[in-house]
Amino acid sequence: MSLVRRVSLTVDVEQDCPPLLNTMRGVEEGLPELLRLFGEEGVKATFFVTGRVAEHHPREVGRIVEQGHELGCHGYDHERYDRIGAVEAQRAVVRATDILRGFGSEVVSFRAPNLKLPPAFLGVLEEQGYRVDSSIASYRPPFPRGVVVAGRILRVPASLTSSLLRLPLRVVLPIMCRIREPVLFVHPWEFVDMRAEKVRIDCRFNTGEGALRNLKGIIRHFKLRGYRFVTVREMAEPWRKH
Repeated sequence: MSLVRRVSLTVDVEQDCPPLLNTMRGVEEGLPELLRLFGEEGVKATFFVTGRVAEHHPREVGRIVEQGHELGCHGYDHERYDRIGAVEAQRAVVRATDILRGFGSEVVSFRAPNLKLPPAFLGVLEEQGYRVDSSIASYRPPFPRGVVVAGRILRVPASLTSSLLRLPLRVVLPIMCRIREPVLFVHPWEFVDMRAEKVRIDCRFNTGEGALRNLKGIIRHFKLRGYRFVTVREMAEPWRKH
């Protein structure tokens, strides 16, 4: 709907490569690097943070808000909403929301871990005052190509899985050029060297400095082409009925 070319950067702030690890190197080491990069490049992003991270690392979450980024919710403890019942889901959303809104930011955007949120749980988000959900992906059925209106919730699909952004830029950039308004997501742990960890290869390859160089190249690619960097909330707004 917008004539201005836009791109949204999003960060899922969670423990390292869940459920394979339970460490927080990404929050402690990777998140500061991301905030530094975004500050140097003058771009704003949406950070979907778990309640658990916010409880144990309030200083880092406070920096997200202080630097003007959008603070969103990523559940309480990276629980899988497609594997729990409605009561447990509601408790997790309420708990995480109360924690995150304690940082003085209006938290109205949500992303379920693993981009899996049963449609029946959208009502839970509405009850808690959420207006935007980014728990769907354009690369998964039913392959949404734009914002989906679901009652009072606007669903903004992620465009590419995060590990693809760590592939060589000569591979990644042509793919992104075919996407009208990309919504990209990364995790702080991807910007820590994970090569020695005993996890899946997609959680290890080109992590650390290589991933940071890639993201910087992606940001500059869009800046050179006149894209405006917007938050997920801003990406959804043109579809909101007044």
